[in-house]
Amino acid sequence: MTPFDSTDDDLRAARERARRLERLTGQRRAVAAQIEETEQLVAELEARLAKEEGDVSRLEEGGFAAFLSGLAGSRQERLARERAEAQAVRERLRGQRTRLEWLRADRVTVESALAEVGGAREEFDALLKRKEHLLVQSGDPRGRELVELGRTLADTVADLREHEEAHRAGAVAAEAIGRVLRCLGGARGASTWDVIGGGLIADMMEHGHLRDADEAAWHAQRALDAFARELADIGVHVAPALPEVDTRMFADMFFDNIITDALKHQRVTRTGEAVAEMARWVNDTMGNLAARGTELAGRRDSLVARRQDVLTG
Repeated sequence: MTPFDSTDDDLRAARERARRLERLTGQRRAVAAQIEETEQLVAELEARLAKEEGDVSRLEEGGFAAFLSGLAGSRQERLARERAEAQAVRERLRGQRTRLEWLRADRVTVESALAEVGGAREEFDALLKRKEHLLVQSGDPRGRELVELGRTLADTVADLREHEEAHRAGAVAAEAIGRVLRCLGGARGASTWDVIGGGLIADMMEHGHLRDADEAAWHAQRALDAFARELADIGVHVAPALPEVDTRMFADMFFDNIITDALKHQRVTRTGEAVAEMARWVNDTMGNLAARGTELAGRRDSLVARRQDVLTG
């Protein structure tokens, strides 16, 4: 009997509870998704049943709908068909409601089981640390490997966190740039109208869209600055800058003609192309971050698995 036997027995039991916790957590997510889907189906069927029952009521009560039905054919045949359709929807609704009751009961069962193993992950982690401490202190060769594993795992987790933070910042920047592109799209549409003779109304619409684009661009630039700082944390040094949105109105007010309209349209188009290029760069960078994050997550999981293997023998 080794000094670790008692701890190893506890570890094996805790590991089984931790695995049960993971399985139950997955089941809870799955049943929650099923409940949400079924609730939506019930709502759709309730709306459809109300419509079908309304059709039946109108035919039963007579009136204009019944009159039209009589012109088109047998009113009784139409009424029978509508009643059959309503009954079919009613049966489907009853089935989905029953399914929803079952799913909610399943959720209660899963939640109850989860309550029994709620602290399993923390218990298992605490036992792993205890075993690790014992191995390191005892001079066991496994202790040296655990020290190196711990150091590498900490670095990998930190790298993964920084890549995830950069990816989230990129998503915020991409959304902000999308707003700029939508405003510029509106300005481009108004500018096209202006070129073919939209006049003052087109000018006003175009400048309204450009002012919105200018305001959105400042928010997008702020998001890009934050994205750049997060990228610097992982060793990528960039300074992304959006093009200036031209909101000048002097030429429009005093020299409104086909030449100035065409020049304005070109400016808006070029600005839109430059912003779209920035959007592509953000999306490409996010793709690289996601790929690297997947690699780091795989490495982290491998290190965690190796550490557990060493500790559990």
